[in-house]
Amino acid sequence: GKQWYQRRVRVDPYTPAVVLEAVKEAGVAVSQVLTTHHHYDHAGGNEELNSLKPGLTFYGGDERIPALNKRVSHGEKFTIGALQVTCLETPCHTTGHICYLVEGESGTTPAVFTGDTLFTAGCGRFFEGTAPQMHRALIEVLGSLPGETLVYCGHEYALQNLRYAQHVEPYNPAVQKMVRECTERRERGEATVPTTIAQEKSYNPFMRVGERDVMEFTGQTDPVEVMRVLRERKDTFK
Repeated sequence: GKQWYQRRVRVDPYTPAVVLEAVKEAGVAVSQVLTTHHHYDHAGGNEELNSLKPGLTFYGGDERIPALNKRVSHGEKFTIGALQVTCLETPCHTTGHICYLVEGESGTTPAVFTGDTLFTAGCGRFFEGTAPQMHRALIEVLGSLPGETLVYCGHEYALQNLRYAQHVEPYNPAVQKMVRECTERRERGEATVPTTIAQEKSYNPFMRVGERDVMEFTGQTDPVEVMRVLRERKDTFK
């Protein structure tokens, strides 16, 4: 099932004590830590985790990541047990942001851990990057993954993002459907993660920069300019 990738790897483990307790309860040994970017809410647990459990491998694409001992770059592949991990450089939110594509044995569904690049129905702020970079990250890099790829993002922002998606495309039925689903999930205390790449392409405005309604909303036709205006308006959207 969906637990295949959880055997020996943790992504952005912000609360080490909680992580280690969960790992212990599951009866597995964590040996690798994949860090998407250096921001404290993603990498802030690395030093503590390293001291609680020495000998871990900390992967990442930015020297600012605490405890980093395995620097990776775009297209680099490595294995963790039966899993193959492919590193995808997606600079923009931070200059060294890496998404991790994790694939198991044949017949299992691939998963991508997108940190603060791709969110459910949204994307990260362009803190250290530009619209062309986010366009490449979302449309070319993540957008080229198989549609069934599970998307595990770094924050539970679905409902806030969907409010903006409704603002951009008020008549998109996929947006309306996702609003209903996510509202119900949150009311039950459930996470909205994961989604899939195919789902994101149906309602996430930042993955729909070539759609007529999204272009009309921004007043732009060039996809990169559509991306730039979408993000600017999201930054001030209330």
